[in-house]
Amino acid sequence: MALQTACELGILEIIAKAGPGAKLSATDIAAQLPTKNQGAPIMVDRIARLLASHNVLCCSVVGLEGHYSLSPVSYYFIPNEDAVSLAPVMALNQDIVSLVIWCQLKYAVLEGGFTFNWVHGAHAFDYPGLNARFYQMWGGNLGITLHYITSEYPNINGINFDLPQVIQHAPSYSGIEHVASDMFVNVPHRDAIFLKLVLHDWSDEKCLRLLNNCHKAIPNNGKVIVVDSVVLVMAESTPSAKATFLLNMLMMTQSPGGKERKREEFVALATKAGFNNVKFECFDCD
Repeated sequence: MALQTACELGILEIIAKAGPGAKLSATDIAAQLPTKNQGAPIMVDRIARLLASHNVLCCSVVGLEGHYSLSPVSYYFIPNEDAVSLAPVMALNQDIVSLVIWCQLKYAVLEGGFTFNWVHGAHAFDYPGLNARFYQMWGGNLGITLHYITSEYPNINGINFDLPQVIQHAPSYSGIEHVASDMFVNVPHRDAIFLKLVLHDWSDEKCLRLLNNCHKAIPNNGKVIVVDSVVLVMAESTPSAKATFLLNMLMMTQSPGGKERKREEFVALATKAGFNNVKFECFDCD
């Protein structure tokens, strides 16, 4: 939460704008915040010291006052040249809408049902339409990954496919057509279909319906490329295993029926949908 507060206040960006290697005191930083609170420098210093203890910032002492500079970790939370950072993801996961779900998880376990629906009275994908503030944080499929692919391989023409209320916000990209529809009803006919972090949002029943539609939409030599986490059978303590198990919990709390799957579960779904040559081609971990 301290890092979240630092991002909301723009503390890291204030240090970054001071120039390469800049070291600012809490007083320097607080002076650039829109506040008349005389206690702000002390509060900023306490936040910054905690972040420095976790290597999010660097700290040096001049006299009795800490001076703070950016660490390599800092840059993950400062917008890059494409105006992208991890700060919005953190804001989404630590928003009150997300946090309150964890407080009620016990009751979902004891009484059944899906935690997000139980707490907020709506499916996680429907709720942003009911909460304008959360909608801006939630975002949607804007075709950015597809844009990276077509930029690297200009001979590929792509279709970015999602619901109308999502696709309407997608920017225009060369070589990409935005198509609005429901993937559980039909999927555009293409040589290849790319599903990144899609299957983990849905139950086996929904995934099977989607994969059936994909199977109908590709030629005999076509392929469906799935990018998702693979749950290990053993509860290992590697960073990638921890991240996958945490993501599995997020799916359990936020997406009805959603889950990260074991290798065997992916094979079973694909086989039921009519695919007969399932390969696990690439693993990016640890």
